[in-house]
Amino acid sequence: MEMSENNVEFKEPGRLTTWIKYLLYVQVALALIAIGSNLMEYQLLTDFQNGVYFNQEMAVADAESNDKRQQIIAFSYLAVFIISGILILKWIYQSNQNARYLGAKDMTFTPAWSIGFYCIPIVSLWKPYQAMKEIWQASQNPNNWQLEKAGPILGIWWFFWIANSVVGQVVFRMSRRAQEISEIMNVNLVSQVSEVLSIPLAIVTWLLINNISNMQKAQIEGDVEKAETAEDSDLQPAK
Repeated sequence: MEMSENNVEFKEPGRLTTWIKYLLYVQVALALIAIGSNLMEYQLLTDFQNGVYFNQEMAVADAESNDKRQQIIAFSYLAVFIISGILILKWIYQSNQNARYLGAKDMTFTPAWSIGFYCIPIVSLWKPYQAMKEIWQASQNPNNWQLEKAGPILGIWWFFWIANSVVGQVVFRMSRRAQEISEIMNVNLVSQVSEVLSIPLAIVTWLLINNISNMQKAQIEGDVEKAETAEDSDLQPAK
């Protein structure tokens, strides 16, 4: 097999993708729990707004209990999101390298920039998508990757990524200004939208990762099979 210009080695994605898969499962589960918890908080805020509580001590106790529950869920989700995000970025870097090892030439995005653009404002709105599209094309057909079309799942993945990112920013900005009960209730509702969006995002992200990883494994297995066939042919006695 012809090595890439950087002489990188092919890295089997199996173990990494397994960790990503389970972390995304946990992320979906926590999102569902967060939705339920937010519904409970919204009901509590509604009760406050309607003056249901006649006992201040009970109101304070319920509010503190709600805050503790919300904090535990929020910190748990944040921890899983950060860990899974780091592993996904590692997978993107590795997949870019693997595509080069498989023979893809003249790729526009280096392994470093394929993940670096996620951290740069403005260009992060389209460059990461282009980098992922290139990885898809190069994984599907390393020798003629420029001619390959990207799968529709790429567009779906990027739509949910952008939508969830935008809603997340809205939640952050609203929560900083919210003081009145009605404002906190609005933050709660927008938070639920973010949590709902995070579920299909996690699912589509896994499908995208799995598809690209399978394409790369199929490519490397095909090359190994060709090499073994050629070796067997060389061992055959000349007639």
